[in-house]
Amino acid sequence: MATVTHPPAGRLRAWMLEGLSDMGGKDGRDDGQDPPLPPGAPREEGRPWYRVMCLTGVDYFSTLGYQPGIAALAAGLLSPVATIVLVVVTLAGALPVYRRVAEESPHGEGSIAMLERLLTFWKGKLFVLTLLGFAATDFLITITLSAADASTHLVENPHLAGALHDKQLLITMVLIALLGAVFLKGFLEAIGVAVALVGTYLALNLVVVVTGLWHVLTAGHVVTDWSSALTAEHGNVLVMIGVALVVFPKLALGLSGFETGVAVMPHVRGDATDTEARPAGRIRDTKKLLTTAALIMSGFLITTSFLTTLLIPEREFQPGGEANGRALAYLAHAYLGSAFGTVYDVSTILILWFAGASAMAGLLNLMPRYLPRYGMAPHWARAVRPMVIVFTLVAFLVTWVFDASVDAQGGAYATGVLVLISSAAVAVTISARRAGRRASSIAFAVISAVFLYTTVVNVLERPDGVKIGACFIAAIIFVSLLSRLSRAFEPRVTHVALDPLAERFVRDTAHRTIRFIANKPGDRGLAEYRDKAEKIRAVNEVPSLEDFVFVEVTVTDPSEFEGALTVRGEVLHGRYRVLTLESSSVSNALAAFLLHVRDTTGRIPHMYFEWTEGHPFANFLRFLLFGQGEVAPVAREVLREAEPDSSRRPRVHVG
Repeated sequence: MATVTHPPAGRLRAWMLEGLSDMGGKDGRDDGQDPPLPPGAPREEGRPWYRVMCLTGVDYFSTLGYQPGIAALAAGLLSPVATIVLVVVTLAGALPVYRRVAEESPHGEGSIAMLERLLTFWKGKLFVLTLLGFAATDFLITITLSAADASTHLVENPHLAGALHDKQLLITMVLIALLGAVFLKGFLEAIGVAVALVGTYLALNLVVVVTGLWHVLTAGHVVTDWSSALTAEHGNVLVMIGVALVVFPKLALGLSGFETGVAVMPHVRGDATDTEARPAGRIRDTKKLLTTAALIMSGFLITTSFLTTLLIPEREFQPGGEANGRALAYLAHAYLGSAFGTVYDVSTILILWFAGASAMAGLLNLMPRYLPRYGMAPHWARAVRPMVIVFTLVAFLVTWVFDASVDAQGGAYATGVLVLISSAAVAVTISARRAGRRASSIAFAVISAVFLYTTVVNVLERPDGVKIGACFIAAIIFVSLLSRLSRAFEPRVTHVALDPLAERFVRDTAHRTIRFIANKPGDRGLAEYRDKAEKIRAVNEVPSLEDFVFVEVTVTDPSEFEGALTVRGEVLHGRYRVLTLESSSVSNALAAFLLHVRDTTGRIPHMYFEWTEGHPFANFLRFLLFGQGEVAPVAREVLREAEPDSSRRPRVHVG
């Protein structure tokens, strides 16, 4: 066999779109998930929960690289008190919410999927698109902020400070480019790498914390000096707590990681008796994962905020200071020497860089889960590599706009985190209320109020986050609507199934010309079908001996883009055979049905339509938004796109 040589452009395109045909899962779906197993079937083997915890931990625990410095910069001497408030909100608010999210979405869909189920029609889709905009803000700023902080640790290292001075923006760009290159190549064994990075990083942080506590205990005046300064600045304890409650929204970065913790649920092993329908072991172990991660992080947040406030001069937290964006690294160098400090810097740089990898994986998992299913993504968006390039370019832009500043990106990151947590709290509240759990719904409503307050305060004080989120939302909605418009005439039906009576109708007509009448059902009386058949017969000069089968489509949720089509048969008034279909679009359903009849019978079917009254543009909008409108020409266009060969294309008659 001769070897065919493709041009470079063809090879490049094939490489870029590799895996495109099976991006929708094993059964061709576009929801970003593998198809569900049959009821009672065992789950696929996963990993122990504590190993999977490290996968979300690279995002959650890596915030220790910059959180103590941001807390000190935002709250000053009150940093430990404000951090305690944050920990209380974490353990009493975010943790219970996401334990419930894990229970109600055990396949990693997260809070966005919960809200999607609670809202229908276009309002649900637009709401999900809005949340996707904030999720994109969260994940993309995770990439850019983590890379920026990694470059800060690199630039501020005593051994490299001179050589890398004023090169932080370039280094950040290089780190982001390397991240993109890794995903273009392919990213495997993420959990094993995460375990090594998280284990090493937490061990080094524990050494820094123990050393810092020893210095605080051996130098008793440090605590006295801090207490005196705090009292002089804020007065009594009640004032301190009040100010801490106002300040703590600025520390919201310490809440990151919960959404990722739910997203990695499918990797948790659970029990051997777990089924896809009810993975009780996976849910239980994911709750362990979330609780353990929250407790570890809370302990580190409290101790590190205490140590950095007491042991680091306030001026060092300011922009340009040695502790800005790297407070714990400052302590590592100061109290454990340059060698240990350098090891700590390397560990921090690696886990921060890998946090960007976790965020990139989250983006690549999140967007295909929704947009293709809504018909709101270009065809190439189903492939990984083009999306990696898009996300990398956007990360370059965000890094350039913020000049690779950790402090400047903190507000945007916190906004994305808080919006997702607030939406999760609201979703859990609504779910508890609908389930009749009154006490739980009241508790979750209070938690929702706290997070909504925190989100509003963060947005008012640092509007950069909502501005970036608004840009992402506008871009997602704009591209989504353009995609929906460009894909309007695609075949949307993934599978056609006929009940026995419907199959009999088709089989009985297969020996002659197969003729269908597209009918918009009215009162479904005898006169409706008799008059419609006579009119079609007269206009199209169909012989009286020829018989028709009526086809009626009921529009369910027109905001859905694609799905399976079930066809049911019935006999009305003792003589008229009627096939009923349910779909999000009349035209696409009829076209898919005709193609199915052609493929199963080997004959070209004919379908007869009447013209729809009204302005063509208004009818086209009705088709886009409500799945109806001018049915005949749209059905023909769908057939034309699905079958390029006109000789094999089902016939459409309009009169």
